[in-house]
Amino acid sequence: MRFRYLRDPLFLVCLATYFLNRYVLKSIWQSGFVHEHLNDLICIPFWVPIMLFVQRQLGLRDGDHSPRPGELVIALFVWSWTFEIILPATALLGDACVADHLDGLCYAVGALGAGVFWRWWYGARALEPDA
Repeated sequence: MRFRYLRDPLFLVCLATYFLNRYVLKSIWQSGFVHEHLNDLICIPFWVPIMLFVQRQLGLRDGDHSPRPGELVIALFVWSWTFEIILPATALLGDACVADHLDGLCYAVGALGAGVFWRWWYGARALEPDA
């Protein structure tokens, strides 16, 4: 089965979760997981389909297979370095971005979960005759 990019079920769940968190959950809970880590957990499964879609449109990605482990690792390092090392050190966004090692852990758990899901979701359907 071809990777569905912006119609991928995990991407759509992460998109809905982001808006639910932003407009509902954060108004219910004033601190804790929904404020500090939920968006970090869904970061990689949210951004990887967008990145791969853009790469595919630009001809930089061959085929429509599910994300490869290397693509997830690259995204994990890019987002971790950007949001946990580079941006907190800048004068422009330093006050808005706070380096937190638990954020990096959430990125990694999200990437691992996404990789397992995509392997299962697209791998199991690859054996079907209509795939």
